[in-house]
Amino acid sequence: MKWTDVQQIAEELCDRHPQVDPRTIRFIDLHNYVVALEDFDDDHSRGGERVLEAIQAAWIAEA
Repeated sequence: MKWTDVQQIAEELCDRHPQVDPRTIRFIDLHNYVVALEDFDDDHSRGGERVLEAIQAAWIAEA
């Protein structure tokens, strides 16, 4: 999985962290959740604010 796989990341986060409200997550926590995903294989430094916003929005929609 790469940072560009926004929908797939959101689905994984929804499955793995059902207790987390994606509307209130801090970006540092979101970043840590993404890079900790088993299938995630991308440069950790590429997870900037824009991509994290997109992942958060997709996670909200998924939840």
